[in-house]
Amino acid sequence: MLTPQDNDLLTRVGPGTPMGTLLRRYWIPALLPTELPEADGAPIRLRLLGENLIAWRNTDGSLGVMQNACPHRGASMFFGRNEENGLRCVYHGWKFDVTGACTDMPNEPAESNFKHKIHATAYPTQEKGGMVWAYLGSERPLPPLPQFEWMDLPSHRVIASKRVQQTNWLQGIEGEIDQSHVSF
Repeated sequence: MLTPQDNDLLTRVGPGTPMGTLLRRYWIPALLPTELPEADGAPIRLRLLGENLIAWRNTDGSLGVMQNACPHRGASMFFGRNEENGLRCVYHGWKFDVTGACTDMPNEPAESNFKHKIHATAYPTQEKGGMVWAYLGSERPLPPLPQFEWMDLPSHRVIASKRVQQTNWLQGIEGEIDQSHVSF
C-alpha cells in the first residue's frame, strides 16, 4: 500500500511536479484528427497532464495546442476566433500562432513592437498513425516521435479510437494489467 505522499509523488502530473516533468519528456497522444476536422473550425478544449489547453486547426491545416487563458487578461481562448493561421482572443483581439507567438494586437499602434514581447505557452504537435501527438516538455531539439510499427501503415489500415477514463494514469495502467478488468 502506498503512503499518501508516495501516491501524490506518483500520480500528480501538473507542471513542476516530479511525475509531470518525467511524462513531459515524451510525445503524448492528445486527440484524434477527426476532433478538429476542418481548417479554421471552432477550437476545442483539451486537458493534458493537468493543464487546460485549447486545440485548433489552422487555415493551412496545421494544428495548434496552447494554454487556455489568453496571456493578456486571462480570457478563455476556447471562445477565440480561428482565422488566417491563428487564434484570436475575443476579449481584446490579440492573435496567436501555433508556436504561441503573438502575431497581431489591434489595440496597439502599427509601429508598436509590443506584440513581439508577448508569448503564450504552446506545444508542438504532429499528426501520425491516426492521432495528434503533443509534446509538452521543454527539451530542444524535440525528441523524435515514437516509431511504433502501426504508425506507418496506410490510413485505411489504422483504426484509432479514444476512451475517456476518469482515473489517474497509474490507476489506468494498473487496471489494464489484469485482463479480467477489461471485461468488467
